[in-house]
Amino acid sequence: MKNNTCGLYTKEVMEAFKNPHNYGKIKNADGIGKVGNIVCGDVMWLYIKVGKRRPVSAKATTGKEEIIKDIKFETFGCVAAISTSSTITDLAKGKTIKEALEIEKNEIIKSLGGLPKIKYHCSVLAVDALIEAVYDYFLKSKKPISADLQKKHNKIQKEKKIIEKRYQKWTK
Repeated sequence: MKNNTCGLYTKEVMEAFKNPHNYGKIKNADGIGKVGNIVCGDVMWLYIKVGKRRPVSAKATTGKEEIIKDIKFETFGCVAAISTSSTITDLAKGKTIKEALEIEKNEIIKSLGGLPKIKYHCSVLAVDALIEAVYDYFLKSKKPISADLQKKHNKIQKEKKIIEKRYQKWTK
């Protein structure tokens, strides 16, 4: 890893942890995504507010595009969980919903100058929280949900049930 000044973490990770961007809760959020991992204890809430802007490209459809006008997070977790939450908000803010849904864990990891492999799951949680917030927005606003978004939501829910089931076995 480059810029490794804090043992396991890069200076970018530590900066995002010490001074997270977009921390907090949005009252009357258009969409809320809550994800967590019982095994590691990380829990993330991602709140989005959707707005509209005129299309920037001539190829865009007429009318206004929906964008993520505001995005905030609340995370209870480790350094990597807080850093990845902050980073996904920076990456998604101002983007169209379609563009935001294209953000992948590798983009978060790269923005942070790297993460220890054992902490990659934090970047996955951040992406999942955004997916769930958009899914919630579509449900609340009664918008059609694409097959791809539905598939991603179903996968997140299935993984959540598996983890909860394992946790129940461990605690008995």
